[in-house]
Amino acid sequence: MPHHRMTSGSITVKELLGGVTEEPRAKHRLATDSTDKFKGMAGVAVAAGALLGTMAQAAPAMATTDLGAEGISDAVDLPAPAPVATPFGLAGLPVELAGPLAQAEQIIKDLQAVPSAVAPQTAAPAPAVLPVGGEISSGYGSRWGAFHYGVDIADALGTPIQSAMGGTVIEAGPASGFGQWVRVQQDDGTIAVYGHINEYYVQAGDRVNAGDVIAAVGNRGQSTGPHLHLEIWDQDSNKIDPVAWLEGNGVVTEQRWGTD
Repeated sequence: MPHHRMTSGSITVKELLGGVTEEPRAKHRLATDSTDKFKGMAGVAVAAGALLGTMAQAAPAMATTDLGAEGISDAVDLPAPAPVATPFGLAGLPVELAGPLAQAEQIIKDLQAVPSAVAPQTAAPAPAVLPVGGEISSGYGSRWGAFHYGVDIADALGTPIQSAMGGTVIEAGPASGFGQWVRVQQDDGTIAVYGHINEYYVQAGDRVNAGDVIAAVGNRGQSTGPHLHLEIWDQDSNKIDPVAWLEGNGVVTEQRWGTD
């Protein structure tokens, strides 16, 4: 079997292996360099993205800030104060605003926590008052063969008449049989009628409260003497007993009967 002879152009096994091992090493170095370059480019991209995000957040503030001579705001170089609280539900406030507002919010909460027993008390308005303080000369019910649909309270001519309850005036002026009257649509849905009045001080559409003077006792119309004829009509316009209505609203009446 012939032997291979080494010639000057022949390559040894060592040289062959050496050539093979050197090539992968070169490739390995190339791959490492490529990875490093890729990581560097990715880092630059992330940094650029962060910068763009920061600029986008700062753009509204920069738009409202006066620019210096070179077109750059002096405030851009100053770091924004970090929010430390959310008083009244306002998030993102700087320290110099959040601190005082948080203190004010706490003061309000402390005041709201004060027991109602020590809070200032205001008197509730009276639900109803007696229109005049004279004697009841004729009550609600049958009288002289007819039905008397109100209550007559005798008093001196010109005595102020108060509104029995708060409400809205729906009519003030002449009225058949009464000479003159005032009618008030009351807050409970009823209507109060003040008849035989000498003069009135309100007009239709006026808002009145319980105790407001709306007229004066008179002797007009079909009357035998100065008195107030008071009627109360319910929500269905039925005429009900005024004394019962007054007492139902906390007004105590003294039924002192006269001879009118």
